[in-house]
Formats: sequence, C-alpha cells, structure tokens
Amino acid sequence: MKVVSINNLSKDFNGLKAVDNISFSVEEGDVFGFLGPNGAGKTTTISMLVTLLKPTSGDAFVNGFNINTEKDGVRKSIGIVFQDPSLDEELTAYQNMDFHGRLYKIPKEVRERRVLELLKLVELDNRKNDLVKTFSGGMRRRLEIARGLLHEPKVLFLDEPTLGLDPQTRNHIWEYIQKLNERKKTTIILTTHYMDEADRLCNRVAIIDHGRIIAVNTPQHLKESIGGDVITIRTHDGSRLLTIVENAKWVTGAKEHDGHVTLNVKDAEEDVAKLITLLGDKKIRIMSVTINKPTLEDVFLHYTGNTIREEEMTGTDAVHMRYHMWQSINRNK
Repeated sequence: MKVVSINNLSKDFNGLKAVDNISFSVEEGDVFGFLGPNGAGKTTTISMLVTLLKPTSGDAFVNGFNINTEKDGVRKSIGIVFQDPSLDEELTAYQNMDFHGRLYKIPKEVRERRVLELLKLVELDNRKNDLVKTFSGGMRRRLEIARGLLHEPKVLFLDEPTLGLDPQTRNHIWEYIQKLNERKKTTIILTTHYMDEADRLCNRVAIIDHGRIIAVNTPQHLKESIGGDVITIRTHDGSRLLTIVENAKWVTGAKEHDGHVTLNVKDAEEDVAKLITLLGDKKIRIMSVTINKPTLEDVFLHYTGNTIREEEMTGTDAVHMRYHMWQSINRNK
C-alpha cells in the first residue's frame, strides 16, 4: 500500500528551481531515502510533503491526504525531525515529550505510557528527569526522534538525522532508526548526503540532484545497475587516459572527476592487468590504482558525472535558497 505518492511536484524560488517535476511513491513500512548533495532539493521536498511549503505545481498525498487541500489530515499523520534543533533546553526530557503530547491532545494516561515507552526505546529513560541542556548532540537527536513518534504517526520524516554527529553516535542513531522501523512498523522518509547511511538504512533510495530525481531503486539494484567492478586511477593526464580507455571493449563506463578516472569493468582482477599494460604502452604514468565493488557514490558519479562532494552548492547559493525557503514557510504560517 502506498503511504506517500508524489506526482510532478515542483517548487521555484524567484526563478530558482529547487524541485523540478519529481514523481515517486513510498510503500507503507518502508525506510525511503533521499540521497543527494546539499542544495539538491531534499529539504524543500520534505517541507512540501509536511505542508510547510506550498508547491509551485504538482501534488502529493500523504496517508491519503492531499498536501494542498487537506493539510490538517497530513499533519496528524506525520512526525518530523528537522536538521535544526527544536527542543526546549530548559525543560527535562520527559517535559519536552509531555508538552508535545499535550499539543496533540493525547489523553493523559496514554501520553504518560507512550512517553516512558519511547524514552526506553531510545535509551533515555534513565535521563528522563534531566534538563535537555545537559544532553549531548546524539542524545538530543534521539529525544527528537522519540518525540516525533509520540502521537504514533503513519510517516516519520527525518531531515539529515545524523548531520554533525561523530561516527560512533551516528551508528547508534542508525540502530535506533532500524529498531523503531522494525518494532513500530513506521514508514520513515529520510534525507541524507551520507552514502553509508542510505546504504545501511534504506529499503529504497531516490538519488536527487539539482532538484531532479535521477534514479530510484533499492541500494543493491542501484549498484548493480552500473555493472561489475570499479577501478579508480589517479594520473597526471586524466583526459588522455580517459580518451584511451573509454573505447576499450572491457570497459562498460568511464568518468573523469577530481583528478581521477573511474572505470566500470566486468572483472577488475582480470581487467586491471589489461589496463596497466595499455597505459604502459601509451607512456602514461599511473600514480595510484584502487579496485572496489560499486558503492552508492559510484552510482551517483555514474548518473551525474560528479561525486556528491563536487556537486555541493556554493555557500552563497545554499544561503540564497534557504533564505527564500524560510520566507515562503513564514508566509504560509
């Protein structure tokens, strides 16, 4: 059953197309990921789905409710954890949860039971009476996720859930997200620019770049779609190397980026010998060679011609887009 359905959705900010005619759907119980660089349109898409932003064109349905005409139904169906912190630091963990439950008019007995259950789920039950200002970044993130689940939403939106956290804390957050999806059967839609996060958590991934959906599938199918193994070569003359190898029969794809040439081949162990012989004959000096199975980074490179890091928007562009987005959100309040 489709719990989220998006049809030709677009959003413009004063001529800047942040989201460009995207369509996809999310099945109930899935963990669905938006993977793309900062400024690709991930947060703008989420903001439209949770009714904070009005689309320029197109429509979408969340739990059967139209985001344009049935906003109250959408809002009752969702939980949200945005990038920016929204906890009250002068309240305890329990008080933050309790206040949220009151806003949703959850009866007292039900509210108290759910608060304790969710604090235990994210392993904060022993800190329930501590002020949030004493919490680490990871603890605050876990509390925000627990709070987003308090009213038992059909869909939980997580916008860059581990941004700025250290690797160990990121792994803990991933465990909690997997646990709540398994236990609560909650549909989760998350945005990320971390390849390993999308690969580990998501049943399906949409690669988004410059506001457009480039590809949608399971992480495994996306990696299989570019075929075989990946050989990455660093040399002083990448352009000449690319010209030499891109027509070789054993090369299924070739890209030059950031001083490297990446080749897709069927059998790297066999083909790397051919490669070294070929480049030796052409007097091209190899500085380094690495071999690996395809990753989502390779998939992104294959479909866009750049790595996610290379696609990151400039600080000025990112600030410009966020400024116009929050202007639009404030007008819709």
